[in-house]
Amino acid sequence: MSPLVKSDDFPLTKKSAYINAANVALMPKPSIEAINKWHNDVGVNGSNNFNDLAEDNVFEGLRAEGARLFNCSEDDIAGGSSYTELLASIAWAVMPSAESNVVSTDIVFPSTIFPWTRVSHHTGCEIRFVHSKGVYTEPGEIIKSIDKNTAVVSISHAEYTSGQLYDLKLLADHCHENGALLIVDATQSAGAVPIDGPGSGADVIISGSYKWLCGPFGAAVMYLAPHLQNKLEPGIVGFRSHAKMWDLSATRLEYPDTAKKFEASTMAFGCIKGLETSMQYLNDIGIDRIYDYNIGLADKLIEGLQQLNIKIVSPKVQSERTSIVTCHMGKHDAVYILEQLKVRGVIAHKRQDYVRFAPHLYNNIGDIERAIYELGDILG
Repeated sequence: MSPLVKSDDFPLTKKSAYINAANVALMPKPSIEAINKWHNDVGVNGSNNFNDLAEDNVFEGLRAEGARLFNCSEDDIAGGSSYTELLASIAWAVMPSAESNVVSTDIVFPSTIFPWTRVSHHTGCEIRFVHSKGVYTEPGEIIKSIDKNTAVVSISHAEYTSGQLYDLKLLADHCHENGALLIVDATQSAGAVPIDGPGSGADVIISGSYKWLCGPFGAAVMYLAPHLQNKLEPGIVGFRSHAKMWDLSATRLEYPDTAKKFEASTMAFGCIKGLETSMQYLNDIGIDRIYDYNIGLADKLIEGLQQLNIKIVSPKVQSERTSIVTCHMGKHDAVYILEQLKVRGVIAHKRQDYVRFAPHLYNNIGDIERAIYELGDILG
């Protein structure tokens, strides 16, 4: 497997096997430089360079790269400071009524459902959890939970513990047959799994920046399907929400007719420039290539773990796989295992009682072999 990136772009990889993108991914040096350049310029020069025009256009590059990432129009893309912020604005915009329900899984990352739970405290809508078997949710059980009163299905494209990947088109079709929206957390997939926004049928797709997109904390990107862009009124609004943001008047609020209506206010724009640069970096390599490369690393990792008789709990069916490889260490304590691996220069992560490995484009076969060797030595 030929490397996809230069090691100079990810300096930590020269000394450590950092197999932990599902927790916090490494950022390429160009992204770090873009963030620092923006903050340094504003810190030193104030508004001399970051003037009204620059602030008005600060999301333009992000929209261009988001359109490449999700195979959509730039009008379908909005930026924000976090996944949770954007989802909260969507949740209050949709505001399911007391007669309706919101469907999710009981193993979903909490941020994927908490904004809907908060809305339910206001409207009385039902939050309906699909029960999982361990760390796996049967897609058919999600479909069975959707009925004519379902307003929203809010799921993670890839579950954070096991990496289980859902067929978005399958779920979207069942949602739409019942008049429901499919709203997707792509934080554990965007940047590592190809996502066709329009082709997926999803109504909203949101991803945080700091995992597989290799961006910073403090930035996120959202795809909003065209049919919702004139329909939804954002739940979070600020001075940027007005169609002409510098036409300052408190007496009116007229939204843009694109996804940018969800870009509410001032934020750490250097983080947006960092995410923009990271998405460009990944897009230029190609998400299809990154996916194939990462799965190849995961295959090698699974082979080595099986030779050590370690139980893999991530899905085995190819269509449900990501490069997240989660395993159970049996009688061995996961915290101890991870501490010992870190001392030896191998970084993975704990979720529940499991050890989770997450190789990404900056890893290589040597990292996987090192992880397996050190793990075998620790287990004796």
